[in-house]
Amino acid sequence: MSLSCLLEILVHNSASHDTESNDTSTKNNKGGARNNNSPSFWQRYQAPVLLTVVGGAIDTIGFITLFGFFTAHVTGNLVLAGSGLVKGEDGLWIKLASVPLFILTVVVTKIYIDKSKKQQLILSHLLFAEAVFLTAFMIAGLSFQPFIDAGAITVAITGGLGLTALAIRNTASKTVIKHMSPTVLMTGNTTQLGIGLSDYLSNRTSENAKKLGHSSALVISFVIGALLGAVLYVKLSYWAVGLFVLPVLYLSFLARDKDFLQNIG
Repeated sequence: MSLSCLLEILVHNSASHDTESNDTSTKNNKGGARNNNSPSFWQRYQAPVLLTVVGGAIDTIGFITLFGFFTAHVTGNLVLAGSGLVKGEDGLWIKLASVPLFILTVVVTKIYIDKSKKQQLILSHLLFAEAVFLTAFMIAGLSFQPFIDAGAITVAITGGLGLTALAIRNTASKTVIKHMSPTVLMTGNTTQLGIGLSDYLSNRTSENAKKLGHSSALVISFVIGALLGAVLYVKLSYWAVGLFVLPVLYLSFLARDKDFLQNIG
């Protein structure tokens, strides 16, 4: 073999090696870019966790102060209304009225969602509306307390404002962010936690662990919110509600960002 042929072969092999190296480098860079762009755990779960904490706290504060009135679990008011009817307790009309108020709020919210011309800002607007009604719930509680009559109009007004706030959230959960697990009603999440635990115990894959972690985070967040709501109410009275308005306003601001909407849990 001549020297020129040998040099030609060496040059060809070197060029092929450089091309493969460049291809590998490009793939690695793309993979790195994907990893860098992938949302962190907090970016993905901050919205459901914070909203669940708020839901648990507001429901607990309303139940403690308004004679067992549920601001989130509206069907629970029907159960308590039935119990109150048998026991002859006051405030039956308030618990019964919570259902049509909840439905009316859902109807109005859904009409707004359907007719809104700025679809990207809908979630931001709904969260802001929730914060406004929670603030009104706080102001009403501070103004009317102490509540001494379960059937008083002051109880109805205060409870209705809290219920309206969380009815807006419930509507958003069923429409705008229906891919996200519910952040107010925990029955489904608790059921999913049991299913996830069963799946993980029988098949310990990373996917099953991820699902279990997701449902666990929501249930634990609700428990934390309920405990925080009770403790802070004892310390701060209805001013405690203001502390739970802040994360809703924070998420309302974040919801104006397209990347946040794409990564939301």
